[in-house]
Amino acid sequence: MSRSLSLAAYLAYARRAGRAGPAPDTPRPEGRVIWAHAVDAARADTLVHLAGRLAQQRPGLHMVLTSSVPTSERRHSGKTVIWQPLPEDQVAAAESFLGHWRPDICLWTGGDLKPALLITAAKRAVPLYLVDADEDHLERAAWRWFPDMPRAVLGSFFEILTRSEAAARMVRRFGAPSEIVSVTGPFQEGAMTLPYKQSDRAELAVLLRGRPIWLAAMIQVSELEVVLDSHREVSRLAHRSLLILVPDDLSDSNSIRNRLDAQGWRYVTWSKGELPSETTQILLADTRGEMGLWYRLAPITFMGSSLFSGSLGSDPNEPAAHGSAILYGPNVGRYLRRYSRFADVGAARIVRDTETLSGAVQRLIAPDQAAAMAHAAWDVASKGAAVTDRILDMVLDRLDRLDAAR
Repeated sequence: MSRSLSLAAYLAYARRAGRAGPAPDTPRPEGRVIWAHAVDAARADTLVHLAGRLAQQRPGLHMVLTSSVPTSERRHSGKTVIWQPLPEDQVAAAESFLGHWRPDICLWTGGDLKPALLITAAKRAVPLYLVDADEDHLERAAWRWFPDMPRAVLGSFFEILTRSEAAARMVRRFGAPSEIVSVTGPFQEGAMTLPYKQSDRAELAVLLRGRPIWLAAMIQVSELEVVLDSHREVSRLAHRSLLILVPDDLSDSNSIRNRLDAQGWRYVTWSKGELPSETTQILLADTRGEMGLWYRLAPITFMGSSLFSGSLGSDPNEPAAHGSAILYGPNVGRYLRRYSRFADVGAARIVRDTETLSGAVQRLIAPDQAAAMAHAAWDVASKGAAVTDRILDMVLDRLDRLDAAR
């Protein structure tokens, strides 16, 4: 760690001014703990996604997540993530926080570096990693009073991953050693492909060859009429079109079948082992664990649980990872940032009712239209996955080294 008179002065002030504050009210879990910090809500969501990936690789791993966003904006993130307030940037508060959680690794995203917290962690031999560093969050007005402090703080990191070349130049200018700085691009949720049975796909591909297919996924009963009316309109333009219909709640399957019977639809039920024929209009996919199959078969996906007030949406990363164009309703609060990423590059399109949903599907039935949207969605999802994989490997490698040193 670089010697810095500015840092020494800052820490002396932080030591005199600080109080430990209240102790965390959540006990530290057994096993490895990662402390991750998010400077905004988007990065918090991405870290939650990363925590899930890490837990798959390392069962029992937990993430203590601090952020600069209010608690009310934090969404449910399961048992793997423990949300905690960020302590004051004072030595006593840092010692109290670190002494309780005893993190094995620290992942700090964006910037807005807190010298007392980070240097205290470094002195406790916590490996520090700065990821997704960007210009907007790296500048600190206080650093003009402590000109050599950035070098000392940045030099305490094992690696620094930036989202742009401009951010990399900035951290180098601040004094970060060039050998620890890499440009990776934005740290965003990556999408993982879902499993499927190759034999099922091969059989259905033969049965459905040449037919226009679209998927309505995670559908609420309240949305069913809009979806069916839209399919009726689509079928007028493309009479051989097939709708794959996936209920959000499998207990709704009976009421959906009753509605299909009442309206005279020709349909098959997947859970009964039925396969579509040339005259089948709807495939009711009323099982779990086979979304990977449906996304691969359908070049167009309407993500349900999104049309009406009270809905929160479904994860758009899933169809994006499988090369399917994305349609969605206006109520996607749980995944708004993800949908915005796809919509910004033309990979997702919002619909509101039968007219807009049927119109969007009719336009996308043209293979080149769906392919353009699907490619844009896959491009966003795959870039996010590449950066996430890099950070995942970095963390797992450090944990392996810590285990080996025991």
